[in-house]
Amino acid sequence: MLLIYSNPAAQQAVADGFDQVMAEVDALMAELEANGELAGGQALGDPASSKTVVVRNGVPTVTDGPFLEAKEYLAGYLIVDCASVERATEIAARWPDARLCAMEVRPVIDEVAE
Repeated sequence: MLLIYSNPAAQQAVADGFDQVMAEVDALMAELEANGELAGGQALGDPASSKTVVVRNGVPTVTDGPFLEAKEYLAGYLIVDCASVERATEIAARWPDARLCAMEVRPVIDEVAE
């Protein structure tokens, strides 16, 4: 899974260069679809619209916003089905957010019994 991180400065950079950024994203998505590596993905809503649920001593507490106060936030994700972690890292490095903020490559645990 490729986790896409952003921050206000990165979002502004996307807005300022929207056509170029979207052209890069579209080209990479087309490549991943064509070679069968794209398994899914989605952009996430503004972190200001999120709710965080924490249960302590059996009592749930719901707060507005992301879990941690941080400058970066999870903005979306891609699920890729590729041959190696190196290939996933290569794809992440080509995603515009890698230049603007950060991308995280993390394996998805396959719980299917063999």
